[in-house]
Amino acid sequence: MGYAETYAAWQADPEAFWMEAAGAIDWVRPPSKALFDDKAPLYEWFSDGLVNTCWNAVDRHVEAGRGDQIAIQHESPITHATKGITYAELQTRVASLAGALRQRGITKGDRVIIYMPMIPEALEAMLACARLGAVHSVVFGGFAANELAVRIDDCTPKAIIAASCGLEPNRVVHYKPLLDAAIDQAAHSPDFCVIFQREQEVAKLIEGRDLSWHGFQYGVEPADCVPVEGNHPAYILYTSGTTGQPKGVIRPTAGHLVALQWSMTNIYNIGAGDRFWAASDVGWVVGHSYICYGPLIAGAMTVVFEGKPVGTPHPGVFWRVIQNNRIKSFFTAPTALRAIKREDPDGTWIKRYAQHDLQAIYLAGERADPDTIEWAEKHFGVPVIDHWWQTETGWAIAANPLGLELLPFKSGSPSVPMPGYDVQVLGEDGHPVAPGTLGSIAIKLPLPPGTLPGLWNAEERFRESYLTTFPGFYETGDAGMIDTEGYLYVMARTDDVINVAGHRLSTGAMEEVLSAHPDVAECAVIGVADALKGQCPVGFLCLTSGVTRDPAEVVAECVTLMRDRIGPVAAFRNAVIVDRLPKTRSGKILRATMVKIADGAAFKPPATIDDPAILNEIAAALRTIGLATGEAAQTG
Repeated sequence: MGYAETYAAWQADPEAFWMEAAGAIDWVRPPSKALFDDKAPLYEWFSDGLVNTCWNAVDRHVEAGRGDQIAIQHESPITHATKGITYAELQTRVASLAGALRQRGITKGDRVIIYMPMIPEALEAMLACARLGAVHSVVFGGFAANELAVRIDDCTPKAIIAASCGLEPNRVVHYKPLLDAAIDQAAHSPDFCVIFQREQEVAKLIEGRDLSWHGFQYGVEPADCVPVEGNHPAYILYTSGTTGQPKGVIRPTAGHLVALQWSMTNIYNIGAGDRFWAASDVGWVVGHSYICYGPLIAGAMTVVFEGKPVGTPHPGVFWRVIQNNRIKSFFTAPTALRAIKREDPDGTWIKRYAQHDLQAIYLAGERADPDTIEWAEKHFGVPVIDHWWQTETGWAIAANPLGLELLPFKSGSPSVPMPGYDVQVLGEDGHPVAPGTLGSIAIKLPLPPGTLPGLWNAEERFRESYLTTFPGFYETGDAGMIDTEGYLYVMARTDDVINVAGHRLSTGAMEEVLSAHPDVAECAVIGVADALKGQCPVGFLCLTSGVTRDPAEVVAECVTLMRDRIGPVAAFRNAVIVDRLPKTRSGKILRATMVKIADGAAFKPPATIDDPAILNEIAAALRTIGLATGEAAQTG
């Protein structure tokens, strides 16, 4: 069946659709039904089934005779290491680690924090927890000690698994001192810590608490897979909250397995033996769904990449990895492509590497501007597919499902809703708006398998954050529109829709216009307070490498472009040239923080910021057009 038939089949009988999808997973005890709705609007999927994630991601592929196939390919241009681990080797390593954790008292339901860089051992730690039915919570390696402490206190782990260090292009990030400081700050203390010592830095172990990764596994009996109920949490992943207190998104085991298996087959067109690479980090949801679990559940090879899109050592490193590993589907963030495009606008580095096996490039994270997509399509000659989802959903809300059929592309759209997602655009009154009208994107309940059933120890906060604004719907927090053919356009976060003299305008649409300028490599638009109009847009422009023109000319051309494409209603008169934009480590632009700097409001730099020093650069740029006061780092 194609997309329309598949989506219609789900609409006609959701229960039958998801029970059929569940047949692609190995069950210890199959579920009696798919949806459990007795606690609506809190829903669960496959709750009475018994299943194990590690079995489905590792053991069943060995049992099927594919133990010699590469499961994990590690690529580190920083250390120049390249290493493949077969499914059989992975099974041995994970069973050994799980056995050692079990011997130290880790059992089903215990929480384990994982604080590691992009190395295979991070995936092994995740899978070892899943093997035992323990609930892991991966915290981005190198995260600040106080942020790690908050997560320790929230999920109260019995153990923490960490590496001695992480590696950046020009520095070693010392993980162990950050871990020690976090444990000192936290009210809760883990029973023990397991430290994987990297050769770049051997950390000092605290006697009585810290154990060596290899040492504590010596002579231990390997652990078998422990069956868990379908609604048992597979992991907790913290996402930023508006209160500053992170929200612990719960991922239920069975729905997670079914949804990821379905998505690998039908969205990414990946099956057993294929080669898949998601260039992200295990600290983020993409790393959970599509570095660790999704590819392995599907029996594919996954790449664990320790590096950056540029600077490790050049803007062609992604293409070299794709060539050398014959990658079939590649998943990255628009931010990464924009960084490469800025350094290599003519695609010189792309031409150096063969991409014969590449069928498609997938984008998610930041909104993908059409100019970047067109640049990638021109140089690769394969579909460049934007798709949209969230930490909370765990897999795509809207996508172009290559495994079903490749639908016609529409510029600026992540295409169409996937089965399970009844996506609607609502006005402030909670009623659907007309096609092509900007509004709040919401999803009619229940959400499909694999999505969050709630937040860790915070049911009321879950209801308030997602379920109260539009009763009967999940509030995505994004604004956009749906056209007459059902294509979705995600224009901005709801907070990034600005009101200019009574006109609701999307900053995403404005960024599309600016990105179309040939000298602009990357951009952001924010709305700043204006006494007359309420808000007015300000643009931030990062120029393409090698541009030597007068910046004032570029700004003037962008102002004209905005007037031509959107019209005088946008009131777009101000733009500044900056070397870089403030982003989280996952590549999301910190627009809300930029607004506070522009408006002179107090703020706290987000814990996820990649480089806090950049905020001062933004403040300095804004002062050139009469906005912002003082040094940003001294604010809040």
